[in-house]
Amino acid sequence: MDIHEYQAKELLKGFGVAVPRGGIAYSPEQAAYRTQELSGDKWVVKAQVHSGARGKAGGVRICSTETEVMDAAAYMLGRKLVTHQTGPQGKLVGRLYVEEATNIAQEIYLGFVLDRTEERVVVVASSAGGMEIEEISAHEPDTIIRSVVDPAVGMEAFQAREIAFQLGLDPVLIPQAVKTIIGCYKAFSALDATMVEINPLVVTGAGEIVALDAKLSFDDNALFRRPNISELRDKSQEDPRETFASDRGLSYIGLEGRIGCIVNGAGLAMATLDMIKMAGGEPANFLDVGGGASPERVLKSFRAVLNDPKVEAILVNIFAGINRCDWIAEGVIRAVRELDLKTPLVVRLSGTNVEEGQKLLADSGLNITTAETLAEAAEKVVAAWKATASGMAGGTA
Repeated sequence: MDIHEYQAKELLKGFGVAVPRGGIAYSPEQAAYRTQELSGDKWVVKAQVHSGARGKAGGVRICSTETEVMDAAAYMLGRKLVTHQTGPQGKLVGRLYVEEATNIAQEIYLGFVLDRTEERVVVVASSAGGMEIEEISAHEPDTIIRSVVDPAVGMEAFQAREIAFQLGLDPVLIPQAVKTIIGCYKAFSALDATMVEINPLVVTGAGEIVALDAKLSFDDNALFRRPNISELRDKSQEDPRETFASDRGLSYIGLEGRIGCIVNGAGLAMATLDMIKMAGGEPANFLDVGGGASPERVLKSFRAVLNDPKVEAILVNIFAGINRCDWIAEGVIRAVRELDLKTPLVVRLSGTNVEEGQKLLADSGLNITTAETLAEAAEKVVAAWKATASGMAGGTA
């Protein structure tokens, strides 16, 4: 789960990370009022969307008057901000963050991520702040600093000092940098985060180290014990297909194709996507129905897949171990009947109770195509999708 910049800053502030003063606004008038609260003679108006590269897309504006602040707010609010991270569909701007302007003397990149190879939290830092980490890696790879944190002891002051010195900071700033780095690590650990990123972390003209931007992502599986984090979720920033599925306990990732997939097991799901592409199709989603799936869970999976209006064919691919093929078949039959399914459907079952499952499908009298192997299933669903697509094109013509 991702959160907004202003929310991330408020959390990091609680761990000793310095952030500029600012306030949230939902209207141009409220944005102007924030400038009065903050005082000063220059402010930054930032669109609050779950995406980076907002500045390049017009989502960050520096303003010198209240009128400029109101104009910037009026321009951003209600508009879809399109960045290279959002894709062409963009993200709707529903709130803004008005922040005091900062006199920047130096920009730094600072990030904390879980390295699955190391099985450790890794600090990634660079003196080339202000750029995306991909750009830094491509254009200034020599500036990237990596430091692995020992989980037995956590981030120690000496390790934070080493990072700070490698960043080339003035020795006078080292204590502030150490406090910031340790604070970020504590936030990562205490909040079950999967990423903490400050880009840029700046040194101001007054000699202060301040988090000018912040991103935090959290482990969805740990949200049950972090109600204060769960409350920060903004569903308007999420793919509605993924939100629909996650609210029903399904592992779903929306893609851009036309063939919906209902599979059990992440590995088999990935293989299914590959086979569909090899057969000439494009998957519309990744969906792992999970182990021990009941007919009710299968029905929920169908609803999640059909929640995507682009879906023109569906493939159900189940290798039953913990699952049972007859449960899956019952769920498929129920879904076809209750949802009055007209979309071409291909089902491939294998494993526990496969004969019972295949018999249920055959005796249902419903228009369900079956397959013995994954390759056969992929070819059949792609053929069905192409037939449907050509029929729709012919009807349109």
